[in-house]
Amino acid sequence: MLQITGKTCLTGLLGSPVDHSISPLMHNFSFEALGMNWVYLCFDVKEDRLEAAVQGLRALQVKGFNLTMPNKNKILDYLDELSPAARLIGAVNTVENRDGCLIGHNTDGIGFMQSVKEQGIQMQGETMTLLGMGGAATAICAQAALDQVETIHIFARSGSRHRFRMEGLQKELAKETACTIEFHDLESEGELQKALAKSRLLVNATSVGMAPDIEKSLIPDASFFHKELAVADIIYNPWKTKLLCMAQQAGCKAFNGYPMLIWQGAEAFRIWTGQDMPVERVRAYMKKQ
Repeated sequence: MLQITGKTCLTGLLGSPVDHSISPLMHNFSFEALGMNWVYLCFDVKEDRLEAAVQGLRALQVKGFNLTMPNKNKILDYLDELSPAARLIGAVNTVENRDGCLIGHNTDGIGFMQSVKEQGIQMQGETMTLLGMGGAATAICAQAALDQVETIHIFARSGSRHRFRMEGLQKELAKETACTIEFHDLESEGELQKALAKSRLLVNATSVGMAPDIEKSLIPDASFFHKELAVADIIYNPWKTKLLCMAQQAGCKAFNGYPMLIWQGAEAFRIWTGQDMPVERVRAYMKKQ
């Protein structure tokens, strides 16, 4: 059992709500497994109290902390530096305290791309189709471009409130990568079929299909798939969305967002501690909870 001492290092999560988070289980198990005198706690902090919370954590010399909604964007106002990915995405989910300097990172895209590699899928020079323009889609798009994905087709509903932000990301990525990003209306099934025919990977980065609305899918039917297409859904409740079920029936490799959740946490762990999270042991432990 972890023994709290005068030398215990603190990390944690700021957001609201946070009582559902699995991050304490994941990180505290890892600290104990590696014999580290660290602890991870959750703090229910809304956006209007974020500045005070960050000032307090800085004064307490915490090693770092995570952000979840609604704080991923607002935190930018209180940081000293941003990683390249966080700067491009315009959102932070991990903060590193480096000798009093608070550095913002975004590990969501890294976590997703690592989950893709774990499936044996190499995306360098390949084409991806991405559904959605929200925060998760932005992080995935940015990291995919940085990881040398050649083309990303982004489909969203016409009039998406996230369009302006994604267009800004497109311009920034054009300066720093060779990735081509094309926007399409989700209502255009013909364009969707053409994009998928060229794609190695389809990613649903929206909440469509999440419980309780488990009978919904942005892909109309299995005729949109081909066997060389891998299909990812960032949702993991339900474990298999309608989209993933259709993909498997069509012979596609299909996986949900749980590996992304684990790997984004593993990247935050590495940033704070300089050590690798024991991912397989974490997975085995989480299955028992």
